[in-house]
Amino acid sequence: MNENYFEFEQDFVASLRCIPMIVRYKLDTCGVKLKLSHWHQFNHTIRQELVDRPCTEPEEIKSYREWLHQLVIEQTNTSAKDLPIPENPPWVDETKIPETVQEKAQEVGLQINLNQWKNLTAMQRFVLVKLSRPSHENKNFLPAIQEFNLI
Repeated sequence: MNENYFEFEQDFVASLRCIPMIVRYKLDTCGVKLKLSHWHQFNHTIRQELVDRPCTEPEEIKSYREWLHQLVIEQTNTSAKDLPIPENPPWVDETKIPETVQEKAQEVGLQINLNQWKNLTAMQRFVLVKLSRPSHENKNFLPAIQEFNLI
C-alpha cells in the first residue's frame, strides 16, 4: 500500500476519482477549498502531483497554495476559494477529543479514550475529525477506526 493513502481509500486511489485524505489535509493546511468538480477536471498526473507535492513547512505551504490557485484557474477557468486556516486545529490537540469524533464513535458503539487519541498521528486524528463531521458522508469512519486499531 502507498504510504500516502489509507486502506479505507483503496477502492478509489488507483483512479484518484475522489480527493484522498492526504490532499484534503494539505488543503486545510494551505487554506484552499478545492471542489470535487475541480478535482474531476484534473488529469491523473496533476492529481498525483497534489498528493506528492510537499505541504508541511511554511514555504512549502505557501508554494502549494499559490500553485493550486494557479492550477485551478488554468484547468477549470474558475477560481478556488480560500478557507480560513485554523490556528489550533482539533487534530493537532492531543489533549482533547473533539465532540464530533466522540459522538460518531458512540454511534458505532465505541468509546475513544484520551490515550488512544494521543497515540494517533496528526493525520489519523485529521481523518477522524473529517469523517465525523455531520456534513460528511461517514461510511469510512468505522473502517478508519478499525484501520487505526481503535477497536
